[in-house]
This record gives sequence, structure tokens and C-alpha cells, in this order.
Amino acid sequence: MSEPCVNKLMTLFDELFKPRFNTVLVRGDDEPIYLPADEQHPHHRVVFAHGFFASALHEIAHWCVAGAARRELVDFGYWYKPDGRTADEQAEFEKVEVKPQALEWIFSQSAGLKFNFSADNLSSEIGASPEFKQRVWQQVQDYLHNGLPERPQMLVQTLSAGFNQPLPGPEHFSLEGK
Repeated sequence: MSEPCVNKLMTLFDELFKPRFNTVLVRGDDEPIYLPADEQHPHHRVVFAHGFFASALHEIAHWCVAGAARRELVDFGYWYKPDGRTADEQAEFEKVEVKPQALEWIFSQSAGLKFNFSADNLSSEIGASPEFKQRVWQQVQDYLHNGLPERPQMLVQTLSAGFNQPLPGPEHFSLEGK
């Protein structure tokens, strides 16, 4: 998406979450990261990579999954093994990525953006498995049928209105062509 769209996303996020959750969305350079407020920075920061809209949505999804205690820790206190994971490490990665990628898919739909599954393991050439894609799709369906948690629901409504998109429903999600 274009620079104005990324700027709009940042504005929408900040207006929605800065007052209540003291959290802002920040365009980063290289690796995305979550940084809690500290002595130099009064706000928690969701930092996304290279100004990419999809990276911002992905990092926001991780923020939405993290509970209050984890939001006080750098990168929510999670382990992260970079590119080059083994098949076993990739399977572990996929376990923890189901909910964030399901939310990212819903956010993408809400903003009118195409969603792409991320295996985040380019050098090993291990892509997102069909089982992983199925689990993410099922989580999307569960969220849409049973209701989203508060922060994701707030964002979906804001994105849909801000980007003139219909609120996403189960019929908007398919593994065909994914």
C-alpha cells in the first residue's frame, strides 16, 4: 500500500489505542519489535519493518494477542529464532503464529489489503504448510463466529470505516487461491 495509507493506518491506530493503552505504531527500519514504555519513551511502541503496511498489521496482531503482563516486556518476552529454522523449529513457530496470523488476515480484509501467510523462514525454503493455513483459516472462522477480543474488534471497526471497507464476515475468507 502507498505511503499515505501507511500514514493513515498509523494515525488510526494511535488515535484508537494511545489514549487507553498508551501504545503507538512506529515505522521502523529493519526488524520489527515491540518496546514497552521506558524512561526515554512515554508510550509503548509497536515498531513495524520498512514502513510496510502488512508488517504493521502483523505486529499489531501480535500486540492484540499479548496480555497485559506480556505488553510490559520487550517483544512480549517471546522467543524468536530468525530465518533458517529447521522443520521442527518451523512447526513450533507455526503453533504460536496461528492467532496472530488469523487476526492479521481479518485486519487485512478490514483495510482492503490482500493477506499472505507468512512462514518467515525464507532461507530454509520452508513455506507455510497446508496444515498451518487450515489452522489459521479455522481460527479466523472461530473469531468471526464467536467474537473478537476487545482490542482486535475495536481495530476491525476502525479499519473498515477508515478504509471504506465492509466489516469482514466468514464469507470473506477462503483458502482457495491462498
